[in-house]
Amino acid sequence: MDFKFKKKYGQNFLTDTNLLRAIVGDAGVQENDNVLEIGAGAGALTEQIALATSGKVVSIEIDRELEPILKKNLSKYSNVEIVFGDILRIAPSEIAAKFEGKPFRVVANLPYYISTPIIFYLIESALPITSITVMLQKELADRICAVPNTKDYGGITVILGLYGSIRKCRDVPRNMFTPQPNVDSSILSINIDENHRADISDISKTVKICFAMRRKTITNNLMHGLNQPRDRVEQVLLECGIDATARAESLDKENYIALTQTLKQQNLI
Repeated sequence: MDFKFKKKYGQNFLTDTNLLRAIVGDAGVQENDNVLEIGAGAGALTEQIALATSGKVVSIEIDRELEPILKKNLSKYSNVEIVFGDILRIAPSEIAAKFEGKPFRVVANLPYYISTPIIFYLIESALPITSITVMLQKELADRICAVPNTKDYGGITVILGLYGSIRKCRDVPRNMFTPQPNVDSSILSINIDENHRADISDISKTVKICFAMRRKTITNNLMHGLNQPRDRVEQVLLECGIDATARAESLDKENYIALTQTLKQQNLI
């Protein structure tokens, strides 16, 4: 392939056909599914998605210099549309229009440096996404999949867990990529719960306050973040059945939902 990889875009391409097929399988792509791919690269994953479904495949690629390569590699797939642009600068309404408002899956090999913003862009977009399957830096995937009372468990774990069920499908060693990155990767899949809570933004505020200073107790973080006296915060925690000496990483998703509800009832958030 006559192409100069660009470090600024975090370009690391996959070419192993078996792995590419496995990613499509991890994403649960079915015969009539519509799929949004982020980061077409040279079109290797795009091709496997197009082979798995007769539905529409829209692939967003930021690097215009890949256009001749993509035209050559994907010309025989009539269900594929390549859109050149930055996913974070494309309005959700524009993406929805590509699929005529119909539900779609997301499959992506994300650049490490921008993985988290893209994931949050997708889940907060209100688009009819049924699942998000992404290649991430292994360290980030481990954090997202972490359980309470572990060092990897953090705010991102709780917040993403509010949107649906998360599973790590497989680890991918660095030597599977061209050029080879300095870290290993993992494939992560989020099955979106269409009935997820409407007040996620409020819960997210609570989570961010509680994790602001990991070494401090949840009481101290809430006192600082809400500008409230200790006795008021401790009373709120008591009403929620939460130990005032607990730290943020010891609380699960349900604890944060209950805490947010109580804070809202008392006009503290």
